Amino acid sequence: MNTWTRREFTKSLAATGALMTGALAGFPGRARAAVPNPHDVVVDELQISYEDFLYRTPIKFGGNVLDRVTLQNVRCTLHDRSGKVAHGFGSMPLGNVWSWPSHVLKYADTLAAMKRLGEQVAKLTTGYKEFGHPIEINVALEPAYFQAAADLSAKLAEPIPKLCSLVTISPFDAAIHDAYGKLNGLNCYRTYGPDFLARDLSDFLGAEFRGEHLDRYVLQEPKQRMPLYHLIGALDPLEEQDIVKKVGDGLPETLTEWIPFNGLTHLKIKLNGSDLKWDVERVLRVERTTAAAQQKRGAKQWVYSADFNEKCPSVEYLLAFLRQVKEQAPPAFERLQYVEQPTKRDLKADRANVMTEASKLKPVVIDESLTDQEALMLSREMGYTGVALKACKSQSQALLMAAVAQKYKMFLCVQDLTCPGASLLHSAGISAHIPGVAAIEANARQYCPAANEPWVKKFPDIFIVKEGTMGTACLNKPGLGVVD
Repeated sequence: MNTWTRREFTKSLAATGALMTGALAGFPGRARAAVPNPHDVVVDELQISYEDFLYRTPIKFGGNVLDRVTLQNVRCTLHDRSGKVAHGFGSMPLGNVWSWPSHVLKYADTLAAMKRLGEQVAKLTTGYKEFGHPIEINVALEPAYFQAAADLSAKLAEPIPKLCSLVTISPFDAAIHDAYGKLNGLNCYRTYGPDFLARDLSDFLGAEFRGEHLDRYVLQEPKQRMPLYHLIGALDPLEEQDIVKKVGDGLPETLTEWIPFNGLTHLKIKLNGSDLKWDVERVLRVERTTAAAQQKRGAKQWVYSADFNEKCPSVEYLLAFLRQVKEQAPPAFERLQYVEQPTKRDLKADRANVMTEASKLKPVVIDESLTDQEALMLSREMGYTGVALKACKSQSQALLMAAVAQKYKMFLCVQDLTCPGASLLHSAGISAHIPGVAAIEANARQYCPAANEPWVKKFPDIFIVKEGTMGTACLNKPGLGVVD
């Protein structure tokens, strides 16, 4: 376990050049509140530890096959202006294959770079001396975090992507929000109003949000229950005949088995984006398999989402896919709730792939592309109509992007980066507290159930899925509600 305190800060500045960013002076050009907020905090200490797990079965997405995960766990100690101390916890998979799909560096190299960046994030955060709300701290320090990533990148064969930096930052931000809520004896979703976060959203999101506070865009109480989106990876067997080698651990091994096991009603289909015939046939097979299984259960309603993980070569490919599914299986097309990130994540470099025509057929949402407000606004210009929020992009930024998406009446969903344990609770908390989000993802129960085992007894409503839903009413404890 690595522990970072203020003592490491001086050396950290020299290593990252953070002083040059201006971020450590709070919000440049913006006046601090005339009366200090008694709820404001300073981070004293951050401890980093890691857990490694092998997947029960591999998952294929975006042309990559993944069979393992490293969790970055962060424990935080902070205090408020009166000297009151609290502790918090955050956890997130270091999803390097997803956030940094490198063709230059190996898995071990990108993972090691994320760990080194995490150490710099810890040093910078414990060295930040301004009192503030967790969101203020995150926004103030982001430039320094990204500069640290740039400095580390100078020693690598390929730069650390911004998305990868956000994933690395996220458990630190989560731990701060968790500790802040516990310090005030409140679930963190009750700490986003003006009594706690005095600044209005215009300070973070621009003049259009003047006079609006974040609590306008979050629910103080979680939704009682939410449907679960079950993942169908590109390698996952649909029926018995598709099994290459049985796992034999007692859990379902095919879609036919998973549907009655959890009473599933929401299915997310991973597609290749490079073989139109295969993609269409995959959806048709999922529809046939699901219809047969649901008929046995007596279920008549279910929905799909389609995730290409940015592998479609063009919007024309997506349009052809949608039209062929509609022609060949009209019920499957009607059940398709949304399409996720069909083309490349770099929207600025991919301006030709405008989604306006596709979005007339189904909501098209950005996921990998969503790294900041500028990217969200560009996606709207390019015809995207939805946003996929993720806890792995940090609690602070997920909430701010949720506010922007709601402002512009965009379709909202939350995905989980195959989050186990505390990271699933964090992701589920976002889903349950953001208006308009209709379902939760929980892929680790399929691919990495071992990482969930310590949490099942504490939060059975989350980790034991019944009738295709999770009980989310329990996500109302102090902080992120992660640890009793």
